[in-house]
Amino acid sequence: MLTRAMPSDRLDAYVAALEARHLASLTRSELTRALRALSSCYVERRGKLAGGAALEGAGKRAAFALFYGPLHFVTIDAIVGALGAHEWRNTAIHDLGCGTGVGGAAWALAAPEPPLVAGVDRSAWAVAEANWTYRHLGLRGSAKLGELSGFPYLPTPGSPRPAILLAYAVNELPEASRAALLDRIGMALAKQASLLIVEPIARTGRSWWSEWVARLAPAGVVEREWRFPARLPPLVRDIARGAGLDPRELTARTLHRP
Repeated sequence: MLTRAMPSDRLDAYVAALEARHLASLTRSELTRALRALSSCYVERRGKLAGGAALEGAGKRAAFALFYGPLHFVTIDAIVGALGAHEWRNTAIHDLGCGTGVGGAAWALAAPEPPLVAGVDRSAWAVAEANWTYRHLGLRGSAKLGELSGFPYLPTPGSPRPAILLAYAVNELPEASRAALLDRIGMALAKQASLLIVEPIARTGRSWWSEWVARLAPAGVVEREWRFPARLPPLVRDIARGAGLDPRELTARTLHRP
């Protein structure tokens, strides 16, 4: 369910470039072992995510970039298309917790005129990967190192309205940082920013979600759940099979306001 702005052959080329970038010093078997460990971290040991356990070591980083990156790209592309978010006419996308940059990139590439992408992440490795992603895909923008709850940009009267993207990021924050981020999001919405929050559909360990729904609903934020066919690039599907994974459906839940 890709948008016209990112046809499958271009996504395949992006994944091939990721393979060349990350498998230069790793074998495919090392990658699949790392992906199993990374998947286990997300499913069984989520308490370690706030400390950066998902990106420890070259193997996990490669697995994150080559599997979860394209998986999230395709999911967010489908959500943006279903919501019509590519028509919101924002001039900048502030991708908080940008990871390898795929979320902001997917949204920007779907737009008739790709907006600037400004990423921020707590991981120096992720920031470097995001900047590589933006360059490779021909997007204007950059990522920098920083805390999500301290993002400085708020719209001012008469300024172009920004979009705030939080894709697979809020659940990994410590509770205090998540509360501070919620306050900042509320302030940005009051100043007419657009918002898209994307998280996995599973509710385990996400008691914060209902609080965010209740807090943001009065500002016009809507909650949705999504299911899409998993039309993944062949290389990503091969990597998944090698690790014993079989993603047949892409699922997510969102909070959004145009």
